[in-house]
Amino acid sequence: MAYMNQEKKAIIASKLKPILKKYGVKGSLKVNNHSTIVLNVKSGKIDFIKNYNSTVSNQPGGFRNGSAAEKYLNINPYWYHEHFSGQPKEFLTEALAALKGADWYDESDAQVDYFNTAYYVDINIGKWSKPYIVE
Repeated sequence: MAYMNQEKKAIIASKLKPILKKYGVKGSLKVNNHSTIVLNVKSGKIDFIKNYNSTVSNQPGGFRNGSAAEKYLNINPYWYHEHFSGQPKEFLTEALAALKGADWYDESDAQVDYFNTAYYVDINIGKWSKPYIVE
């Protein structure tokens, strides 16, 4: 059963802080519904949205719903490697590894409707009410 608490969050924060500093990114962690650790990236030197728009527009099928991201992104932790390139992809790879640093496991099998994971991971680049800022 997915479970996240403040102790696990502290372990993750200690692993994530050097990565944020390395890439010049500002973000915060929160626990959502005792099951999910959420990294909210607020601002930084990396232009995630421009990179996402250029990478996805060059893929077959282009943009979903016919529009490009403008102010914020909700990162899909399973497909980020196909939606980003270069430094944004490197940051997300390292950040996801750190977010999964508190004894994370995933033994889920969606085909038989069996979900067993230590906790869920979300990354948001900006928010709908407060856009991501490129510094």
